[in-house]
Amino acid sequence: MSKIVAQNVSPVRDCIHLYDRRQTVEMSSPTFAQLLNNVRDVTGDETETPVHQVLTMHSQNSIPFVLSFSNLTYSVRVRRKVAFPAIYGGREEEAPVTRTKVLLHDISGEARDGELLAVLGASDSGKSTLIDALANRIAKESLKGEVKLNGEKLHTKLLKVISAYVMQDDLLYPMLTVEETLMFSAQFRLPRTLSKSKKKGRVQALIDQLGLRNAAKTIIGYEGHRRVSGGERRRVSIGIDIIHDPIILFLDEPTSGLDSTSAFMVVKVLQRIAQRGSIVIMSIHQPSNRILSLLDRLIFLSHGQTVYSDSPFNLPQFFADFGHPIPENENRTEFALDLIRELEGSPDGTNNLVEFNRKRKNTNRNSSTTPTRYDLSLKEAISASISRGKLVSGATNEAANPTMVPPFENPIWTEMAVLSKRSFTNSWRMPEIFFVRLSAVMVTGFILATIFWRRDNSPKGIWERLGFIAFAVSTTYYICTEALPVFIQERYIFMREKCLSEIVLFRALVSLPGLIFLSLLFVALTFWAVGLDGGASGFLFYFCVVLASIWAGNSFVTFLSGVVPHVMIGYIIVVALLGYFLLFSGFYMNRDRIPSYWIWFHYLSLVKYPYEAVLLNEFNDPMKCFVRGAQLFDNSQLGDLPNSIMEKLLENISEILNVTITSSTCLTSGADILVQQGITQLNKWNCLWVTIAWGFFFRVLFYFSLLLGSKNKRR
Repeated sequence: MSKIVAQNVSPVRDCIHLYDRRQTVEMSSPTFAQLLNNVRDVTGDETETPVHQVLTMHSQNSIPFVLSFSNLTYSVRVRRKVAFPAIYGGREEEAPVTRTKVLLHDISGEARDGELLAVLGASDSGKSTLIDALANRIAKESLKGEVKLNGEKLHTKLLKVISAYVMQDDLLYPMLTVEETLMFSAQFRLPRTLSKSKKKGRVQALIDQLGLRNAAKTIIGYEGHRRVSGGERRRVSIGIDIIHDPIILFLDEPTSGLDSTSAFMVVKVLQRIAQRGSIVIMSIHQPSNRILSLLDRLIFLSHGQTVYSDSPFNLPQFFADFGHPIPENENRTEFALDLIRELEGSPDGTNNLVEFNRKRKNTNRNSSTTPTRYDLSLKEAISASISRGKLVSGATNEAANPTMVPPFENPIWTEMAVLSKRSFTNSWRMPEIFFVRLSAVMVTGFILATIFWRRDNSPKGIWERLGFIAFAVSTTYYICTEALPVFIQERYIFMREKCLSEIVLFRALVSLPGLIFLSLLFVALTFWAVGLDGGASGFLFYFCVVLASIWAGNSFVTFLSGVVPHVMIGYIIVVALLGYFLLFSGFYMNRDRIPSYWIWFHYLSLVKYPYEAVLLNEFNDPMKCFVRGAQLFDNSQLGDLPNSIMEKLLENISEILNVTITSSTCLTSGADILVQQGITQLNKWNCLWVTIAWGFFFRVLFYFSLLLGSKNKRR
């Protein structure tokens, strides 16, 4: 454990000049660098909760950052159908027409550290699109204009290091506490050179900064079983992304779905983050007067155009000059949004307001005689920020050379250990998921064992064994469908963490113990109860086939969970495909009877190879006979004749065929059954290897599905 020891620090009141404003910014907590200096590693068996005390300090000279953007323009091509009227009683036709829709049009502005910039507008105004443009989430070939930090163009790799993007949805593990969630994020994102006690110190400082001290030990909860409030969930989501104390923070609708009090607390937290030397840019729909008082700059958008870009305190004067004064006691943003909507419905739209804002900005720019100056270059500013405790992720190399690709923060085994611990903690607190799978395997195995109890080697017993094997193998795939909803919920969390190769390897390794246990349980319940052949070696091979089937099925479902967007869609696809795999496996129809235009699906069937492997294991003994003498008539109408008549029939058949057939003559061996089933191409070991290979193949596809999805860029 670690202790954070607060030393005696005398408050110092410094007058801070933040650009054009003069104000004293009082910090509610020290910088991370100051906290780290007061953290000592503790060795031994100390297990008490870390002692934590908030220090009241005041900011020293700030390192100024200015994010400027100019002439941002972004458009997409939209296809729609245009109806042509019917001519001479003919049929009305529709033709596809492609048109260009402008989402951003010549937008310029700037955001400064220490300030909170909010992008406002009605739905479809371009708020989220502008945030994505600034956060480099739009492909370069599609976005026109420039985004610069301190007058220098931002490289993609550097922006990833110095910024963070908080999505609108809260993507959290439901059964972890607030403190555990932030601690796991710290273990992922903070450098390996930072000791565990200092990482805990960062988490404790962040909990106080986010105002989550009272909820630190509370489980996050899930829909229908909430433990923390909506505002606390949102602050935890913000904390995950700012654990490394980024220079630039982008947020997409951070107050969406919150009540006014929770929304105010979230924005208050963002204000404190900005005052600690970060650029905070967020989109917001309709802020209250309390939230408006926290904002430093506003950008109002209407259909991708800027209709206002200035301080919120200048809103009344702006609209008064435009000829629409804001009434007293009226919410300024509500009035502005209502007026913008009203103008959008007029013939001229908001063109007059856009032009008025442009002229006003040009006038202010011409009257200003002090152009923007940067005391430090971008490289120097970032290095100075790192020395003050910013960018805890260790971006020194990237700051020195923005073209360098940052290495993984932790070695792969450390990432795997963190992922495994987090998954185990979350699963341990939700044991019902595993017990449902365990119950499904036990019930299915028990039913199969009792229905197919001790099948004999008669012709009827053969077909019953074939039915058991087909059903048992297909059941192992259906058991794997539980992975679908689990990973769909986790997919975006993994994509946010960006450690894709570790995720794929983790998902494979962490699932193996459970798969081995379930496979062994299923095999133990069915192998001896049904009376399958092979003894101990046959049991081990049957276990390997069942394990390989569950492995391939788990990989297949995991791959689909990385592609499909919704659980219900995923279930429909999985159930349908598994049904098709069983249909073309060779059980219902032999390979040589499948139409040539469908034979390709037979070889793609995941059920085909384990099904054939078990059959080869069961019927490959050349010394074992399954049909003798009079048993030849068992599956026909002659099977009910007296034994004396059947012996006569055998004598007649012997005379016709010129062979000797008695009641003990073997007529069908295991090899004959395999030929009848069309299983002649692969041996049982090849079928096992192909099944295992299917599992690895779908894991590779799963990796590429995450890789493509993690780019998350608009085109």
